[in-house]
Amino acid sequence: MARTHVYAKGPLLPWADLGMVMDKMRQVFKVSVQGIELGMFVSRLDRPWLETSFPLEGFEIKTEEELQKLQRICSHVYVDIASGRSPDPRFVELEETALVEGARGHDELAELRKTDWSIQNDFNSELVHADAAHDTLERGIEEVMQDLKGGRELDLQKLHDGVEAMIGSITRNPSAFVWLKEIKRKDNYTYQHALGCSIWAATFGRHLGLEIEELRELALGGLLFDVGKTRLPAEILAKKASLDARETQQMRGHVEQSLEILENTPGVSRKIIDMVATHHERYNGTGYPRGLSGSDIPIEGRILGLIDSYDALTNNRLYADALSPHQAVTELYKCRGTLFQSELVEQFILTCGIYPTGSLVELSNGQVGVVTAVHSLKRLRPSVMLLLDEDKLPLPQFRTIDLGEMKEDAHGRPLSIKCGLPLGAYGIDPVELFLD
Repeated sequence: MARTHVYAKGPLLPWADLGMVMDKMRQVFKVSVQGIELGMFVSRLDRPWLETSFPLEGFEIKTEEELQKLQRICSHVYVDIASGRSPDPRFVELEETALVEGARGHDELAELRKTDWSIQNDFNSELVHADAAHDTLERGIEEVMQDLKGGRELDLQKLHDGVEAMIGSITRNPSAFVWLKEIKRKDNYTYQHALGCSIWAATFGRHLGLEIEELRELALGGLLFDVGKTRLPAEILAKKASLDARETQQMRGHVEQSLEILENTPGVSRKIIDMVATHHERYNGTGYPRGLSGSDIPIEGRILGLIDSYDALTNNRLYADALSPHQAVTELYKCRGTLFQSELVEQFILTCGIYPTGSLVELSNGQVGVVTAVHSLKRLRPSVMLLLDEDKLPLPQFRTIDLGEMKEDAHGRPLSIKCGLPLGAYGIDPVELFLD
């Protein structure tokens, strides 16, 4: 990558020229930590955000403590001068290609936003509507998959009521539906994966500011992108060991099989077909079937590819145990800028949280609970329903606390999440606890 250095040890770039570059690159600069000061807005670090306590969405350096911490853990940071103080050019290094690509990515996401959804219903009230919608959608996808396995045609009408009810619930309050998705998780991977991807697609689309029709298309894409697997040999789908080269080729053929089904189904839009065709493409060109990369992959295909991977990681598969939602988020973050577009990964994490809804977590005082809601501006401090006390014994009555507001426990000790826990930790069965 060609670079223009602006260190004191190299040639200084005049501020007039630097300003011209700024306009093209969204005014973001790579700055040595020796040159960071109070009032600067940090939009990126030189290490994963998840390894730090700093907010993923960026932050203004307001205290000496923050300044010193950055200088301890980083060698450089990325400073957005449109949102804060400008750096001394002696400490700036311009990475033109990376910044231009970043600008394009942010601009593309900004163009997607057409509305800002607000919470219209509290969690408990929405849970009733979400429960009914979840059951309707689940029945619909099971019927559709059974039809296809039986050689019958895809009937979109069987999905209509469930999709409409789900989108209505998610636009009112997405936490309720995501919560139900986790506690109603079943063993049938095919159905549950389609359902999970559809729910996450609509939830992520809401976060990105898409309108109802766009949410509907994303949700249907999530339900339908793997319908071609109903035509694959059962022994391949049921194989626990690694697939050989021939079997891998057959498995990858499910994309073409899906497209054949959808292209012969009335009512399936071109956008849905395009996202199904590209959901296994990867940002760095290593995906299939065409090896597309970057913006050659439609944005909806990039979104579904990211969601497909996240939901797969959090489900038990024949060849791999499920990761906890927190572990899955961490894995996605490691793949930003390679398999997945960085801006999409970061926005998805803002959607689901570092500890996504439905995650089991252990608090700093030893109590165990399940996340019921995430806060985009306080990603490490969600709302948690407490289940076990400090000795890991069941509480006589569950109660929900908001870590965004509650900073200390009953003994005055600082209260935070200590770690995410795997599914089933301490014998906790969400279905048994909440749906009996």
